[in-house]
Amino acid sequence: MTSSESNQQSPLASQREQANSQSRAYFPLGYKEAFGQWWAGVSPAETEHKVLSFVPRLQRPDLDIKDSKCRNREGVKSDTDSIASAASTDDPFGARKWFINLVKLSGKDRALNEFSVERVGEQVDNDLVMLHGYGAGLGFFYKNFEALSRLVGWKVYALDLLGMGRSSRPSFKIHAKDHEGKIREAENWFIDALEEWRIKRNIEKFTLLGHSMGGYMAVAYALKYPGRLKKLILVSPVGIPEDPYAVKAELPNPDTSTMQAEALQDQESIANGEEAPAPRRRIPKWVEYLWDANVSPFSVVRLVGPLGPSLVSGWTTRRFSHLPPKEAQALHDYSYSLFRQRGSGEYALAYILAPGAFARSPLIHRIQGVGRQVLAPHAAPTVDDVASQASAARESGIPVVMMYGDHDWMDVDGGRNAERKILEEKSKALEGKSADEWKKDQGDAKVVIVKNAGHHLYLDGYDEFNEIMIDELKDVEKRERASRS
Repeated sequence: MTSSESNQQSPLASQREQANSQSRAYFPLGYKEAFGQWWAGVSPAETEHKVLSFVPRLQRPDLDIKDSKCRNREGVKSDTDSIASAASTDDPFGARKWFINLVKLSGKDRALNEFSVERVGEQVDNDLVMLHGYGAGLGFFYKNFEALSRLVGWKVYALDLLGMGRSSRPSFKIHAKDHEGKIREAENWFIDALEEWRIKRNIEKFTLLGHSMGGYMAVAYALKYPGRLKKLILVSPVGIPEDPYAVKAELPNPDTSTMQAEALQDQESIANGEEAPAPRRRIPKWVEYLWDANVSPFSVVRLVGPLGPSLVSGWTTRRFSHLPPKEAQALHDYSYSLFRQRGSGEYALAYILAPGAFARSPLIHRIQGVGRQVLAPHAAPTVDDVASQASAARESGIPVVMMYGDHDWMDVDGGRNAERKILEEKSKALEGKSADEWKKDQGDAKVVIVKNAGHHLYLDGYDEFNEIMIDELKDVEKRERASRS
């Protein structure tokens, strides 16, 4: 590399080289570069646009990134503000067009940021909706959009959860007084927005994918709004097991956490198939106090001002170390631009998870209800009482797929236990039923492992992940054909 080429290297890329030689440097981005990024204050719209520019075959949209409100060039205000759109060119998989929209919801300051890919000139027979994890954004799925939109008849959506990403950030307040009520209110805050979005998009039924916290919310959605899903795909979902000892006997004391592996694991070694045991550290008492006081990690990023980009680099450098430098830099910029936004949905974390990433209302006690709920409005994502509602019309099961990386810090045994409970519930529901009823039932569950991947397996092992996903989407089509025959 020439000296001029070296001078053109991005700040994060140059710091990553230093981090490789000093593997214990927790915050690789230098103070000077961090201050520069903080001072520049690049908008989430611009950083999201940069990440999406790496989606192959789908042209970059003509986005007016200088417009802080990120409306379209015509300044149109409607229930759905079209922010940007573009079409693919010379596409061997058929012409495709993608959009970025801001879908307005009812109430004050409620809107969901939406990315979608549609196949030009084709009828939409199926919809895939993708939900990101805690504090992240839809741009993290940039390695998946092109591959998953190749199937004829499918339209792909990715949403920023309410109060996260580039969705609106209304004030997050809990009004319930009791423990259970606070949890349900926090869950409803997110999933009610998803249901309102579905109604606005006039989607009858769809396939729902959720990663991490998005997976948790996907299960909650399936329980509260039965009859709306064709398939549920949980990608390293948080919140399934009840406690550490339920899934791993060798885990250390209760005041330790595998969640710290999210920040400390070097993803390059994982992607290369090298052993990378999840490091564990004791959770300091002050961290537990801040957690319970609802001080989010992003509050710290905002609080430290010019040091924020450096703090974020401690995560992004390790998290994206296996990616090409330009993509890693774009994801760092994108992450920081989201983390520094006004706090909103992030404050749900303390109501839903206890310190250490274990749910306050574990899904293992509820996931058996997915696909078995009464087909009626529900007040909260809780499991129906079968005995008291024996005569009510119910769902006839939906397939549930749980995906993990082989180096995932989210324990796969939680998924296997959930698989067992779902299949046991199917056997109970169909006990004494006819062979025809068994045949028509759609209930199923399985666990899939993606090789050389960690918690963000859709990014670490995206080729294998995309292949598995395409097979799952084809399975949706196969089941629909069988149901019509």
